[in-house]
Amino acid sequence: MPKSERKILLDFEKPLAELEDRINQIRELAKDCNNVDVSDQIHQLEAKATQLRQEIFSSLSPVQKLQLARHPRRPSTLDYIQAICDEWIELHGDRGGSDDPAIVGGLARINGQPVVIIGHQKGRDTKDNVARNFGMASAGGYRKSIRFMEHGNRFGMPIITFIDTPGAWPGIEAEKLGQGEAIAYNLREMFHLDVPIICTVIGEGGSGGALGVGVGDRLLMLEHSIYTVASPEACAAILWKDASKAPQAAEALKITSWDLKNVGIIDDVVLEPNGGAHANPLQAAENLKKAIMINLDELSKLSGQQRRKQRYQKFRSIGVFVET
Repeated sequence: MPKSERKILLDFEKPLAELEDRINQIRELAKDCNNVDVSDQIHQLEAKATQLRQEIFSSLSPVQKLQLARHPRRPSTLDYIQAICDEWIELHGDRGGSDDPAIVGGLARINGQPVVIIGHQKGRDTKDNVARNFGMASAGGYRKSIRFMEHGNRFGMPIITFIDTPGAWPGIEAEKLGQGEAIAYNLREMFHLDVPIICTVIGEGGSGGALGVGVGDRLLMLEHSIYTVASPEACAAILWKDASKAPQAAEALKITSWDLKNVGIIDDVVLEPNGGAHANPLQAAENLKKAIMINLDELSKLSGQQRRKQRYQKFRSIGVFVET
């Protein structure tokens, strides 16, 4: 198998991969020995593999979910767009001289419904990641995204955003170009938009880079994605001056979808196929599409004023707690 096509395995996936390799070896052996019936043995091993996959992916630690969220084969924004949209026209540019490749966006139809889709875009390999700046958008990327959102608002098209970034581009040049102002402008303007806004964390949702396209009426998360104010490595480096304590930081930060659902940060968890989204991208896309359309149908029944009011109250309530 060519190096570029080799399966990328995380540590906790290796026992499952070994069992699947064994099943494939038995199948190949059966082809060479026409008189040997191994169907019962294969059936038993496949049942064992299904059970093992369920056990592994139902008990992942936060740091293991972080590894899944960063998996090189995890479906990206453009993958989901291709899978769920009837039509797609990509738009470019922020009207200020920049076209940040870390943010993609354009016009689409989902089940015949015109929408605007915007999302972070990571690369598939090192070369592609460098071209996409590893999904870390610049000020121009956020100005580009708000331009598309304002277009959607002008023509009454709902806005769908996909979040998948370790954070906004942290370079000095980014600050010179107004990175903080661009994100803050997006936060303010997204609260004012009349059309429905559905945001979904599809992989890694990090810091202000995620928030720059993350203000919506509904905030969804794929089951094995993560959403955090700072990466566990950064948190560990800040608190303990030791990035190796990232697993401890991941536990404390409550970065997983179910943790965030329990504390009311997100609205719903979109289940992934057994084995993660990269194991069955088409099924993951189908689950995501279904969740988007359900929420879009609910939001479309409200007036623009009602949506703005609920959006405001949703974010005002985040972080509220009661001492007992």
